[in-house]
Amino acid sequence: MRRTVLPLCAATLLVSMAIASLLSAQASGRRTKEQIKASYEAHQGDFDYLLGDWAFTSVSREFGTGRGYWSAVRLAEGAQILDEYRVVGDSGQTYYVSSTLRAYNAVLDQWELVSAESGTGLQNVGTAHRIGTEMHIEQKFGVMSPNPSIWRIRYYDIRPDRFSWTGDRSTDGGKTWVTDFLRIEARRIGPPRSLGPLAPAKK
Repeated sequence: MRRTVLPLCAATLLVSMAIASLLSAQASGRRTKEQIKASYEAHQGDFDYLLGDWAFTSVSREFGTGRGYWSAVRLAEGAQILDEYRVVGDSGQTYYVSSTLRAYNAVLDQWELVSAESGTGLQNVGTAHRIGTEMHIEQKFGVMSPNPSIWRIRYYDIRPDRFSWTGDRSTDGGKTWVTDFLRIEARRIGPPRSLGPLAPAKK
């Protein structure tokens, strides 16, 4: 009897997984090609304000005041932006640095992000949406550390030469939040720029 039950349970589990996968595919397939194209055209430039070079000051509930540099480039193909965020000391020494790839997913109508820190892989993932004149992000950080956290980030007061940033942090899976855990004020020090093809096609 036991030998019969186990295969049946496994089969039921596989069928359930297949149905869930099918429903997910159907849900994502409800949008037409025209809708997907319209979303792409409407949102491909949502993060264009970040392109270029910035100097920033920050206030952290954990580390106090700080400063650093932030640079972002548009990649050659599609709505994809690569940026580097670097916190520095008074002598310019690096205290912390991370790189983030931001790519717009027109099928799901959302930006998707993944950040990389030295030696921790690609675990810090998140999503972003434009809300009015602001950009809102929810992203995990420190996933491979003993103290992972979830952040709710808001870019606001976005102008050609400046923007403001605030992040709320949760260390218990989103049950409770510390508001304004980190605040950033950024000022432009370099113009928007793009990264050309790494392997250009031959004519």
